[in-house]
Amino acid sequence: MIKKAALACAIILASGPALAQDDPYANLPDVGTLPEGVVQISPTVPAMGEHWGNPADMPLGPIYCVHQGKIVCLEFMIAQEEFTAGKSWPELAGMDGLPPVNHTNISFEAEGHEGFEVPHYDIHMYFLSPEEVAKIQPE
Repeated sequence: MIKKAALACAIILASGPALAQDDPYANLPDVGTLPEGVVQISPTVPAMGEHWGNPADMPLGPIYCVHQGKIVCLEFMIAQEEFTAGKSWPELAGMDGLPPVNHTNISFEAEGHEGFEVPHYDIHMYFLSPEEVAKIQPE
């Protein structure tokens, strides 16, 4: 009986890290680590999550995409007019402790959208794979 219990405990303990590795959210920072002044600014947007940001930093950002309480993406919005005028952004930064970027998506919003109604580019730097990002949907 004791040997069976010890074996069961060993299996559970050995599978712990494997389970964490299987969870794409396991190593993402928690929404509680967001910088001071950052508040939720939108509900869940498909393939992005909730948008969180400091109103003083809008429209450029950073905007933090949050899903399941974890930061899944960092977003910046850059006006087309600023690009065509030759403006540079030598250092777009979010916060310390963000994981490596898995992939980046840049989309052009010709008509703008709520929150930034001018033609602009949305730059999303995701910490999850494209397959995981596609699963993010409003509940």
